[in-house]
Amino acid sequence: MNNFLAQVNTGKLFTVLAIIAALSILFALLIVTVSKLCAVKEDGRIEEIKDKLANANCGGCGFAGCAEFAKAVAEGRANIDDCGPTSPESKKRIAEILGIEYAGKKVAAAKVHCSGGDNCTTLFNYVGNQTCSALSVFNGGNKGCIFGCLGCGDCKDACEYGAITMENGVSTINEELCVACGKCVKACPRNLISFLPKDGDVYIGCSSRHRGKDVMNVCKKGCIGCGLCAKNCPEGAITMEDNLPVIDYSKCTGCLTCVEKCPRKCIIKG
Repeated sequence: MNNFLAQVNTGKLFTVLAIIAALSILFALLIVTVSKLCAVKEDGRIEEIKDKLANANCGGCGFAGCAEFAKAVAEGRANIDDCGPTSPESKKRIAEILGIEYAGKKVAAAKVHCSGGDNCTTLFNYVGNQTCSALSVFNGGNKGCIFGCLGCGDCKDACEYGAITMENGVSTINEELCVACGKCVKACPRNLISFLPKDGDVYIGCSSRHRGKDVMNVCKKGCIGCGLCAKNCPEGAITMEDNLPVIDYSKCTGCLTCVEKCPRKCIIKG
């Protein structure tokens, strides 16, 4: 060992160590400099926006969660109103953070466009997986109406706010509990649920596009496309499309004439 140490040139050793140390410091400085130059600056508004959201993480906005939605709003890729659970007051605060004016939007609630359920004929007894999504792919479902609610309650199970119940074999939505998160809309395999103004006076409780006779053969409450609602609407707010009435809410005054004239009572108040 002593012979080995005697052979070591200490001067050269310290020179090598000094070079290694200098290179280490140089590379460290380069890494720090590059990281600062290439760093992606985080928009400070994102966290502020997220704090003002309802933070339900429901996915109704189409993004993975509230953090992603907040980022999209800050970057202009999403609209504040895409978040149903967030209150109008909080949306106004978000608009202030963004430096824009929030005009407000009519509060929406989910509506079920079907009055069938127990009023609709059942073609066979289904004993498989008790979900609408499973039933819908089994021979197209067991209801006489191919457009109607299957009644298994996928929408009810998807609602985190307890706003949906099953009554008489069809989904019923409590508007006071509905926050318009959109989960029920996505859960329904027959696309029977949509958002309409919460203060809207009427909506169509049917989605069948079949002709009157065919509807009457399978459902006691389905729309038969008679057009009495459209003919008697004093404001011209109703038109007929594919054997179904379509309401123009910008013209509707809530007179309820259509509700009174509908012989099948499938135009629903509220």
